[in-house]
Formats: sequence, structure tokens, C-alpha cells
Amino acid sequence: MKRLALIAALLIAGPAAAQDRMTVVLDWFINPNHGPIVIAQERGYFADEGLEVEMIAPADASAPPKMVAAGQVDLALSYQPQLHLQVAEGLPLIRVGTLIASPLNCLLVLKDGPVASVADLKGRKIGYSVAGVEEALLAAILSAHDIALDEVEMINVNWSLGPSVMSGQVDAVIGAYRNFELNQMEIEGVPGTCFYLEEVGVPSYDELIYVANPETMDSARIARFMRATEKATQYIVNHPGQSWEIFKSTAPELDDKLNARAWLDTIPRFALRPAAVDTGRYAEFERFLGEAGLLTGARAVSQLAIDPNAAAEAD
Repeated sequence: MKRLALIAALLIAGPAAAQDRMTVVLDWFINPNHGPIVIAQERGYFADEGLEVEMIAPADASAPPKMVAAGQVDLALSYQPQLHLQVAEGLPLIRVGTLIASPLNCLLVLKDGPVASVADLKGRKIGYSVAGVEEALLAAILSAHDIALDEVEMINVNWSLGPSVMSGQVDAVIGAYRNFELNQMEIEGVPGTCFYLEEVGVPSYDELIYVANPETMDSARIARFMRATEKATQYIVNHPGQSWEIFKSTAPELDDKLNARAWLDTIPRFALRPAAVDTGRYAEFERFLGEAGLLTGARAVSQLAIDPNAAAEAD
């Protein structure tokens, strides 16, 4: 009788073993910034949470949040500054997690080039990859040095940030990552230098965040995703060498000097509590954008960012 009861219970519960699918569109091609997602996949942390996660690299760097807003994917990697602007424009987006908890973005120039200060950018060519957000940040930086955005020439260089500076196509780029492009240029023998945004007038912010569509998202499923990536981040911090071996083994192109250096530079910047929200940081950045004339009005933090665990409990 007990055996029959067990068989009946298994038959009734059969489909529960199936994993929930999630699609996550990245901000860029796979690189060390995505370490917790890759490690969560490779070490089975997503599977432990009953998730089957598909990672998608975008063809266009500005596309990921739009794909979430359109309901094409569950999550997208985006940037906190971009989130503020896009929510103000009416896009259905909300931050549900943090991947990189401090700025990586910098204003990159040649180390021994003609640009020794932000003031030297007047009349020069500046490259960018993500329309809107990087132009807004640059406008705020330039205005502090009495330079208007129309006094520089903006050029969309897409993925080619470091190379466009090294080749002289542009005099500077906004959107270069201090853990990636600086290493790339040093390896190439054409060293660069960064003006760090948080040191030239921009408040500190979360560099890479996960955004979802608040109208359609599954908070409980997202909370499970964040638990898995938190566990992966802890593993990376505790085992930097072993986690690098796992990461680089997932694709031949990842196993090179640049990614190895970027891996070590990125570890201190991963969010140790990816679901948690720093409400003060979001309120301050919203205020900064308003004072810079880049936003009209102000949105409550609850319209911009949530902790998916709290949202799941409320559902």
C-alpha cells in the first residue's frame, strides 16, 4: 500500500521536476563582467533553483532593455543611468538585481595624448557605444567644465572602444570599462588613461543591473535567479583561480591574457547581494539627472528599483 501511495504521489507531482526557462540578454559579448551568470550555469546553481537559463549576446548594445520592455526576454543587463532615463521616457522597466555594484565606465584617452584634462576635449571627437545614456553622462561631465555637448563631435564606434582611441579615429571614448579597455590598451602597447566618472562630477552608481518588465515579470522566478548568482559570486570571491578556470573553459576565445587580467580586476566589483537595493543611491542619481537638466520631475525609487524577494513575498 505504501508503495502504491508513493507511485501515485510521484505521478501527480511528475511535471514539478521540470525546470523553468529564463532568457537573459547580456549587455555585450560574454566577458568577465558576466562571471556570476556563467559560474551559476556551470556549477549547477541555476539547476538547483529549478531554472534553465539561456544567455543571449545582443547584436546592438542599446537593444537589451528594449527587448525586455517588448516582452521578448525575461531579463536584460543594462546600466543604472540608462534605467533612470528610460523609465522617465515611459519604458516599462524596473531594476530587479545588480551584477556590478560600482562604476566601470570611464572617459578613456591616450596616456600620452593631447587630452590631459576634461577641458581639453572641447572641439574634439568622442566615441560612444550606447546612445542616450553615455551622451547624457558626457553632457553632465562637460558642462562642469563649461563645454556644451554640441562643442564636441560624437561618433558611434559600437564595440570598438579601445581600438578607436588607439587608431586615432577619436580622441576619447565614453563607455570604456576600466577593467577591460585599460588592460587591452596596455597589452597592445598603447597605454590609455581614464577619467573616472565618479571623480569628475557623476555620483557613484551600479554599473550593470538586471532589468525586467514590471507588468509581466515573475518575481519569484527572478528571486531564484538572484539566489543562484549570489551563490556563484560567493564562489568566485572565495575561489578566484578555480572560478577563472571554469569561466575560460566555456569558450576558446575567453582564454587569453586580456580576459585573465580583467577577471581579477572585476572580482572586487561584483555585487555580493545582487537582489538588495541601495535606495539612497537610486534617489541620489535621479536627483543628479534632474539637476543636470537631463530629466523632468523625479520618480520614486519604487518606480526604478525593487528587491525581487520582497516583491515575491508581496505577490
